[in-house]
Parts: sequence; structure tokens; C-alpha cells
Amino acid sequence: MASLELLGFGSTGWGALLIAAALMTLAVTATALAIGAVLGAIVAAAKLSGNLILVTLGNVYTTVFRGVPELLIIYLIYFGGSSAVTSIGQAMGYEGFLGLPSFVAGALAVGIISGAYQAEVFRGSFLAISKGELEAASAIGMHRGMRLRRIIMPQVFRLAIPGLGNVWQLSLKDSALVSVTGLAELMRTSQVAAGSTRQYFLFFIAGGCLYLLLTSLSDRIFNGAERRANRSMPASAMGQA
Repeated sequence: MASLELLGFGSTGWGALLIAAALMTLAVTATALAIGAVLGAIVAAAKLSGNLILVTLGNVYTTVFRGVPELLIIYLIYFGGSSAVTSIGQAMGYEGFLGLPSFVAGALAVGIISGAYQAEVFRGSFLAISKGELEAASAIGMHRGMRLRRIIMPQVFRLAIPGLGNVWQLSLKDSALVSVTGLAELMRTSQVAAGSTRQYFLFFIAGGCLYLLLTSLSDRIFNGAERRANRSMPASAMGQA
């Protein structure tokens, strides 16, 4: 009974705070995925450009941010970003420390990590496009912009959905590391609730259940998006993809 009260929505319950923390986790992950999509598209284009310098820069980006521990990147963005903001403020005459907001630092750090994985997803999706389609588009006189808009982008998006679903799940779990910045996301709130009540098992299990709920719902959404994107594709083409 005491456990139900602690997880409830009454005056002594943590239910509302845990739900709010789960929503904060979703907000961080969604923002990070959007940042990563922009960075990933740019890096994928660089790696596909054929230009040695751009290809090298793209390879360095994906190698570094997929190889360095996520927590280290979060620390670098949070503390390094705060130092940079403070330096800018002092140059403008402001005295004192200016900290980078935890949400901004967390979403940016997870987004940079996500971008390294999304770059490979987009690159692989582009390479999976039938070369015959692109050659046919060129043969009928489609200019580059029209090919990009009518053939490449729709195909890349369709083929990238499964990979993006995996990146989303990865970013969702990485968002737990943002708790080190003090942001009241799901992991941080579970820790605070457990420490305040000494009910560590209860609140860490509750936090884990909420993470599982978020990942399960995410799976259903991405699976639905994949089915919708492939609804006009013949079964043979879907099997080849």
C-alpha cells in the first residue's frame, strides 16, 4: 500500500513528477533526433560527395562521435559550453559565471552523437537506391534539384525509417546520461525519488518500466511509419530493401 502511495499522484506521491520527467526525456530525445538529422544529412552528403577533404571530415566526425563515450561528450558540451558562454559574457562586460542550460547542453550532446549514426543511416539509404532510377531520371532531363526532391529524398526517407528507429532508441537511452547535468529527466527524477524515500528498488524499477513503455510505444510508431511509407511498394521491392 505504501508503494502505491509513493507512486501515486497524491501529496506524498511521485507519480506526477515521474510522468513529467518521462515527458522531459521525450523532449530531449526528440530535439536531439532533429539536431542529429540535420547534422547527419550534412555529413552523409559530405561522405557521398567524392571530395577528398569533405569525405575525410565526414569520416572523422562519424568515427569520433561513435567511438568516444557518450558521457564524455555530454561533459564536454555542458562544461565546455558553459565556459564558452561565460567567456563571451565577460567579453561583453558581464561579470560572473554563465552556465549552459541543462536541456540545451543535453539535447545538443545527444544530437551530435545521434548525427554520427544518422549520417551512416542516410548514406546507406542513398546507396540502396536503384541506380537505374537515377539514370532514368537523368535520361528524361530531370535536373539535380528535381531528382533530389522527387526521387532521392522520398527513397532515402523510406529506406532510412528502420535505421532511424534504432537511432531513436539509442538516443532515448543516451538521454539518461543527461541526468549528470541536473536536468529533471526520467533517470534524474528516479534517483531523487529513490534517495528521498530510500525506496531505491521501487523507483528504479518504476523508472525502468517507464523507459520500456517509451521504447515500446516508439517501436509501434516507427513500425507504423515504415508500413505507411512502403504501402505503395510491391512486396518484391520491399524484400530487396
